[in-house]
Amino acid sequence: MVFVTGGSGLIGSFLIASLLEQGYTVRASYRGQVPAMPGTDKVQWLEGDILDSDFLRQALQGVQYVFHCAGLVSYAPQDEMLLRQVNIDGTANVVDACLEQQGSIKLCHVSSIAAIGKPKNAVILAETSKWDIAAEYAAYASSKYLGELEVWRGVAEGLKAVIVNPSVVLGPADWHRSSTQLFKYVYNQNAFYTIGSASFVDVRDVVEAMLQLTFSDISGERYILNAGVMTYKEFFAEAAACLGRKAPSLRVSPALAEVVWRLEHVRSWFTGRRPLITKDTARASGNSHVYSSEKVQKAIKITFRPLSEAIAWSCSRLLLAAPVNKVLQGRAN
Repeated sequence: MVFVTGGSGLIGSFLIASLLEQGYTVRASYRGQVPAMPGTDKVQWLEGDILDSDFLRQALQGVQYVFHCAGLVSYAPQDEMLLRQVNIDGTANVVDACLEQQGSIKLCHVSSIAAIGKPKNAVILAETSKWDIAAEYAAYASSKYLGELEVWRGVAEGLKAVIVNPSVVLGPADWHRSSTQLFKYVYNQNAFYTIGSASFVDVRDVVEAMLQLTFSDISGERYILNAGVMTYKEFFAEAAACLGRKAPSLRVSPALAEVVWRLEHVRSWFTGRRPLITKDTARASGNSHVYSSEKVQKAIKITFRPLSEAIAWSCSRLLLAAPVNKVLQGRAN
């Protein structure tokens, strides 16, 4: 029996599909409504929250493997407390529930490259890159790092576990959530792009790595999952070509980005609406770090798909969602 948290998310949904294809019995958590996805009738869906310890204890009865995919991704200042609750307290609850099964469970925890330390002057980052507790990090990054510490605590107490740190995960999902918003940004033909670059990975490769690592004897290790780096200009250009839209063409300088996030902060304070750009997103857009996947490629048999292939596949699948496209096209024109 396999239990998946965050089964309705991008990683969770593709993970569940792969588990079912391989013949595993899958139990998964959801909130509000059972996700509409292929094979959903074969999943044992349980309505509950990872902040509910009693729910997790019951959900893990008879389970051998847990994939903890649930988490909150946000750079909005309003979400700082919620980030701590979901990404730290929620992970602690999952770890404690696993430990209560007295060594019968192996955990795969989905973290993020945001939790990888960024030493000064370092260009290439790896799993061993140290986290500087005195440095300034986004609330999201800190919450993912502290969530990892809960997993390491579990390992110290006897829990079998692996951690994966994917970069920006590409794949077809809800247009309004996670990395799919990047495709939505292009589809709506927004004009601006920032300098800097980002690291990306195909969701199918993330799932494959998670499965291989979890169903192996490996424990007490973390692995960066990253296919490569691409500038935002390049990413938007390739996505626009696949979607048949006009690519952003107006470059936003770092100085202008600093002005914009401050104006957005003031607007958000007066209106109560979420800012379109925050200090963290403005400064992250100028990053140029490179994340090494050498460790995972030595540990398991995996070849990451080229980013161009991941972008083209994501766009083609998103374009199949015709009703959503009509809505988006109406907003863009």
